[in-house]
Amino acid sequence: MSELEEIVRKLEQGDVPLEEAIDLYKKGMELSQYCHQKLQNAEKQLISIVNDQGEKQPFESANGED
Repeated sequence: MSELEEIVRKLEQGDVPLEEAIDLYKKGMELSQYCHQKLQNAEKQLISIVNDQGEKQPFESANGED
């Protein structure tokens, strides 16, 4: 994540040569996709809970409904 932030910072400054900017953009997109996949995997793990019997079951949010 810190590497992605550094890439964004460099690109936002605007003083990077075009070829380097293209390479940074490509690397940034790869890192962004990697981070997104990690977050999706974490979300999948978090959406199940363990019931009183120690069994996993899907988490169902009430979303403010009764």
